[in-house]
Amino acid sequence: MKLSRLALAVALLPAAHLYAADKTEEAIKLSETVITANRTAEERKDSTAAVTVFTRADIDRLQPVNVADLLGRVPGVQMRQSGGRGSATSVSIRGTSNTQTLVLIDGVRVGSASAGGASLQHLNLEQIERVEVLRGSRSAVYGADAIGGVIQIFTRRSAGEGLQARLRVAAGNKGVWERSAGISGGDENTRFNLSASLDEMTGFDRTGKSTAVDADHDAYRNKAIGFSLSHTFNELLSAGVNVLDQRGKTEYDVYVPRKPYDEFSVSSVSTFLELQATEQLTSRLELGHSEDKSGNRDKLSNAGSDFNTYKESAAWLNTFAINDQHSVLAGVDYNKDKLRSSDAFTKNSRWNQATFIQHAYKGDIFGTELGLRHDKNQQFGSANTWNAALSLPVGQKNEFVLSYSEGFRVPTFNDLYWTFDGWTRGNPNLSPEKSKSYELQWRSQLIDTVKLEASIYRTDIRDSLAYISDPITWQGQTENVDTVRINGFDASLQHDFLGVQGVLNLSFVDSRDRTTGRQMQRIAKRTLSYDLDKQLGAFGVGGTWRLASKSFNDGGNNQKIAGFGTVDLRGNWQATQDLGIDLRLANIFDKGYTRAMYNYGGESYGYREDRFTVLLGMTWAPNL
Repeated sequence: MKLSRLALAVALLPAAHLYAADKTEEAIKLSETVITANRTAEERKDSTAAVTVFTRADIDRLQPVNVADLLGRVPGVQMRQSGGRGSATSVSIRGTSNTQTLVLIDGVRVGSASAGGASLQHLNLEQIERVEVLRGSRSAVYGADAIGGVIQIFTRRSAGEGLQARLRVAAGNKGVWERSAGISGGDENTRFNLSASLDEMTGFDRTGKSTAVDADHDAYRNKAIGFSLSHTFNELLSAGVNVLDQRGKTEYDVYVPRKPYDEFSVSSVSTFLELQATEQLTSRLELGHSEDKSGNRDKLSNAGSDFNTYKESAAWLNTFAINDQHSVLAGVDYNKDKLRSSDAFTKNSRWNQATFIQHAYKGDIFGTELGLRHDKNQQFGSANTWNAALSLPVGQKNEFVLSYSEGFRVPTFNDLYWTFDGWTRGNPNLSPEKSKSYELQWRSQLIDTVKLEASIYRTDIRDSLAYISDPITWQGQTENVDTVRINGFDASLQHDFLGVQGVLNLSFVDSRDRTTGRQMQRIAKRTLSYDLDKQLGAFGVGGTWRLASKSFNDGGNNQKIAGFGTVDLRGNWQATQDLGIDLRLANIFDKGYTRAMYNYGGESYGYREDRFTVLLGMTWAPNL
């Protein structure tokens, strides 16, 4: 990020008397706040969106294997991997596709402009402070890609005032080694964090039988560095910068005699400047840059290809608190994508600019939310989206939220222009996808120790994009197909009985092509997860139970992917004030299962997921 851009940010903000410091940075540590729903910090109970929040304390307690493992706990979210840690990973929120989910890191859009979607498999958990998952369309606030929902990841922040160090080492079977170190600290005005990590594993054979050359272990290596700095100049003005860089190599298998691997790099830089212009008006300028680089290589030949995405973004957000009941959010967005590839694309860059406004009212009897956004895309022209919500409190412990939202997604460069082995697979005549979503939420504090959040929803997606190919030759191209209809229900029950904390998440989703009536590929109709944790003084124990029903690997519903269930166990011991030891046993019954398949020689093969794994770790975190 050039210094001239930060200087421009200062010049653009209005000069005025100032009253308060940055609220977003303070909210990142809190579990009962939400930032992603309206791009500003607010209490969860005041948000009309269905949002799941994981703080750093949650991540440490749950001990997830990776980001996909963590996100798989969210009701309505399904993660699909192609062979465990480090393999190609996609996400489905409420029955939508991977490309219909917007992923942000510290407010910056990340992902591939060619394939679409973000490289979630390469985000290291040791570099993450907080994860928010918003379920349901939010295009009126974020624009394109937020049809299914929004995932926002906040990088590691300072643990508090003073100076703290962190050192962690963990080892497990399949050659897994995790190493990380960090230092953070500051005072009431300035906070910083600097951390680095290195994850390695020799891995396992991700595909089983197909070709002889595939019968090897597929290794993974990921090294990362993160940095954050925020400063409150006075009661009026605050600024900050967040940097994350992750790169490495992941091996995988394909259906031809090769030994391929990817060299990857995922990075983001964000800066912000926030001004409390008046007692009612908060103005915030954000600038961002992200890169998603993938180089496909082969140990047996010189074959290879590169797909490198560069994203630039700028946003000016203004929140006006008219009074205790009325508030207005208004803003301007600018985004630009650029693709550099070894493959030829007819076009390789485009910009999008937008303005949006949203009004919220919160009264004793009811609340409302109404938002409107206008986008102008360099390739596809203008698009208008809007959302509306009505919240109705019932007594002191129940609330119903009825909402409507629209969304859209423009085709990726692969959708439009991609060619492979001389076959033209892209289609330059595609139209953007458009969606309409309806949702009814019920939020209830059933008793003091039991909380329920449940949603019934329907989403209709018009001009849905799908790759239509011949099952024998695989030749084809991307087409706009008829409407996809998604009906669903998801619920989260949180309880605390006798010091045992539990979260039960379940979802039912019916995602179908309305023309054929067939189920959308790789989406299970029913999923469940149940986390239980108990703290016994310096010791903590817990477990996770997961179930998923069958799904289909193809749009024709000919290749069935069997359902599965797994059980994980975990424990931790705070041996001293500074030293903690943790143990994770994943998939303790050594269940073999798959979430995605591929075809070779007329046969279908499943990508293997991790079977039984064990990881023993030690964390030293002294105050210096």
